[in-house]
Amino acid sequence: MIWGYNWIITKEGLRFAGPFDFAALRTIPGALLIFAILIARGKPLTMRAPGKAFVFGLFQTTGFNALASWALVAGAAGKTAVLVYTMPFWTLLFAWLLLGERIRGAQWLAVALSVAGLVLVLEPWQPGGTFISKLLAVLTGVAWAVSAVLARKWRDTIRSDLLPFTAWQMLFGGLVLAAIAFVSPSRPVEWTPYFWFLLIYGTLLGTVAGWLLWLFVLQRLPAGVAGLSIMAVPALGVLFSRLQLDEVPAPPEAIGMALIVASLTLLSWQALRKSRSMATDPRKN
Repeated sequence: MIWGYNWIITKEGLRFAGPFDFAALRTIPGALLIFAILIARGKPLTMRAPGKAFVFGLFQTTGFNALASWALVAGAAGKTAVLVYTMPFWTLLFAWLLLGERIRGAQWLAVALSVAGLVLVLEPWQPGGTFISKLLAVLTGVAWAVSAVLARKWRDTIRSDLLPFTAWQMLFGGLVLAAIAFVSPSRPVEWTPYFWFLLIYGTLLGTVAGWLLWLFVLQRLPAGVAGLSIMAVPALGVLFSRLQLDEVPAPPEAIGMALIVASLTLLSWQALRKSRSMATDPRKN
């Protein structure tokens, strides 16, 4: 619910600030709040791999937030959410190419559904209009997928320092966002009461609470269950954008979005089956 509505928050926030300004204003205070939580809990702020945290932050925080906000400047909130959440599809491909993880069985069907859905949503035969916004949304999912592959590759480093690692990568990525905002021409921020509400929601709920809840879920549920649950985010993004922003996708886009959601659900179901199989037979780990 928090992340689904956060797409509306970001879209609305861009009425009062440039995309990079709004992204930086959410992420840097969010990182500082996570540091404050660590201090309050008496946890150490140090980490073993600051270089890895910086690289991770470039994709997870800088790339994700900059590209997503940029996509929302002209793109619809619900459509952008669906395109960004093609991340598991790109993760599957990158893990195959870079980590040697095989694509098996129903995963190929998920790949085919995602490709068909992307073609229908992107409408490459109509390159005008919001094509660039759609492409930026897809690139957001790509940046997120790169960070997911890095998390798999560095899992032993990240696992022991998960919360400090999250805070540091968010701070590093946020500082890069602030540098991009500083050098990019944009209008002055309009500090209205409504903008303060959007900023507080985007920081406290969309960034800090959302990430803490996600980490909580990952620690207590199988990855497949967590993946299935997060598939509600793009669906809720589409619903909230329809209710609040009156965004209605064209028929080909709606079919494409449905195919993408079906693909992601299939991938999550496969992950759930795999996690259950490994739970019953540890030799499959």
